[in-house]
Amino acid sequence: MPSINLLPWRQALRQRRQKEFLIGLGAAVALAAVVALLTHLLISSMIDRQQRRNELLKTEIAELDKAIEEIVQLEERKARMIARMEVIDRLQQSRPEVVRLFDEMVAQLPEGLYLTSVKQSGRKLEFNGVAQSSTRVSSLMRNIDASETLAAPDLKVIQTGRDAGPGAQFTLFAQLRGAAEAEAEPAKSPAGTREARK
Repeated sequence: MPSINLLPWRQALRQRRQKEFLIGLGAAVALAAVVALLTHLLISSMIDRQQRRNELLKTEIAELDKAIEEIVQLEERKARMIARMEVIDRLQQSRPEVVRLFDEMVAQLPEGLYLTSVKQSGRKLEFNGVAQSSTRVSSLMRNIDASETLAAPDLKVIQTGRDAGPGAQFTLFAQLRGAAEAEAEPAKSPAGTREARK
């Protein structure tokens, strides 16, 4: 004889499935919340670590900026000291030059010619004087050409006659020997230099 189940089995099955669904849904929500919390904590820790690294980099950059400023100041001080040393060296080297220059001027002045003023601008010299005749000025220019200290004589003005008074007044420019050679050096052509080497 067949058994008949009179219990509402469909309803019980539906309730069981609904209960399992709610448990699964709750577990999924809890799992999602745990994952979201862990992700938030991980991202927060990463942000904190990066911020600490940024702060460390900022402090190191500030220290490097200070060091760079000190280096720049030291370089400027070094450049000033080198410039002063060069000026002192030039002064030390030019100290006997004035004495040699006056000795050379006295040695190169021909008879019948005297100087009224001498001006120096760097390595350039300006002689103003009076000569008995223009030939005395020519003699002075030849003497300057042959000199070991002076070079490149350049006559700018010579006045003779009543306005000039007795003799001839002149203005003559010359250069110290080192300056004249330095100016003549760039004038050499590269081809001439190569030919000289050959």
